[in-house]
Amino acid sequence: MRLLKKIALLVILLGIKSTLIAQLQPDNIVGYYLNEDPFSGTLSQIYIYNAGNGTYEGIVIWTKDEDRKQFEGLVFMKGLTFNAKENEWENATIIYPGKKGKFKAFMRLEKDGQLRVRGYWGISMLGKTLYWPKEQESRNLKIVHP
Repeated sequence: MRLLKKIALLVILLGIKSTLIAQLQPDNIVGYYLNEDPFSGTLSQIYIYNAGNGTYEGIVIWTKDEDRKQFEGLVFMKGLTFNAKENEWENATIIYPGKKGKFKAFMRLEKDGQLRVRGYWGISMLGKTLYWPKEQESRNLKIVHP
């Protein structure tokens, strides 16, 4: 009987440990992502970085469209914070060149490594979900980022 209790306790402790290991760390979001513009379909690469004080920002690194090259180097996203309870990043404010107003967003890393981005204006039900694949390196070495 004692052996069964010890085995049960061991299984519970291993389950708790694996749950803790599966928890994301705030800096897991840092990196390069490929983005397909939801309005124009243009491809761009963005870099999300730790801006300090528990916030993250996003900068446009590269864009395929020659007409949008002027936006390379633009910090378009600010205020992103990690919510450990929900295992996601939230409270981002996004400016979109050529569009009036600001958008809000929250993000979650998917099991396949993509970043699920929910952008919205007003309430999250009035928005769009995008999936940004993570990339290993910069597509534009001219843009210096933090």
